[in-house]
Amino acid sequence: MNEIIHDAERGEFRVRLELGFEALVRYQLEGNVMAITSTRVPDELQGKGYGKVMMETVLPEIEQMGLTVRPVCSYVEHYLNRHPQWAHLVAKP
Repeated sequence: MNEIIHDAERGEFRVRLELGFEALVRYQLEGNVMAITSTRVPDELQGKGYGKVMMETVLPEIEQMGLTVRPVCSYVEHYLNRHPQWAHLVAKP
């Protein structure tokens, strides 16, 4: 499991990847709903599956916090649509 750093004050998760790189997930908390507004995998690691690594690290953390997710970021929406095992975390409209 990759190391995750949660900075609630800044509204972001940082996921440590290989070679000292970090992926970034930014969010806004709306009650018990975490609206994920943007994600970022470093350019050097693009296209190598690190988006999935990032999501598979962050989603269990959100689940453990007892929150649901509203995917504002198009990548998060795409990921959740392709991985139904996380459907229970998607906030109801």
